[in-house]
Amino acid sequence: MATLTFLGASRTVTGSKYLLEADGHRILVDCGLFQGLRELRRRNWAALPIHPASLHAVVLTHAHIDHCGWLPRLVSSGFHGRIYCTAGTADLCSLVLPDAGRLQEEDARLANRHRFSRHTPAVPLFTEADAAAALNHLEIVNFDRPVDVAPNLRAEFTNAGHLLGSAFVRVSRLNGIGQRILFGGDLGRYGRPVLPDPMPAPDAETLLVESTYGDRVHPDADDATLLARVIEDTRARGGRVIIPSFSVVRA
Repeated sequence: MATLTFLGASRTVTGSKYLLEADGHRILVDCGLFQGLRELRRRNWAALPIHPASLHAVVLTHAHIDHCGWLPRLVSSGFHGRIYCTAGTADLCSLVLPDAGRLQEEDARLANRHRFSRHTPAVPLFTEADAAAALNHLEIVNFDRPVDVAPNLRAEFTNAGHLLGSAFVRVSRLNGIGQRILFGGDLGRYGRPVLPDPMPAPDAETLLVESTYGDRVHPDADDATLLARVIEDTRARGGRVIIPSFSVVRA
């Protein structure tokens, strides 16, 4: 009997964490931070409903913070297993996780200096040192090369085209027929510069797909023409263009 529990990205689009339990073993697929409104960010401080030490492994679809950013907290709370991911995901995690730890520490310092926290003293959710410790648990797996991530559980990564190293992850039970779950993570688009197209999704009996943009159809054309028009119009008026950019890959 296998069970799947949503510990994040349910009724919101961040904090992706999916607990898969099968044959007495537990793995966590993705381990993301909640982002956005304060009520969401507060969830990052809540303990998991299971002890992290009871997890056999973590499997990552990709390195955006809402899918990997809670790893330092998980490790500092007692997780001691392996974190399976692609080489590209490992490379990006080595950049984004320490950076997230530095930001957490800086936020705590500012809160203490200016006394705008309700907590005395304010402490970071995790530190840069916690992030470094989490990176030591990464285990690199090649695309399309199955790996056993727990007794009777096998994972396989397929390129999802979302960013460097992003993947569909199919988890299969080895002693059962028709027991394959495909975790979509975030899916890329076709015909994008730099990034490869997503590969066809592998077969599975259960498909888990996040639906952040599930009610939209992407336009056929790129947005470059529209962006150029905005910049030209603003320049003609003598104004300034400020572009808040998604910092990992999207910029």
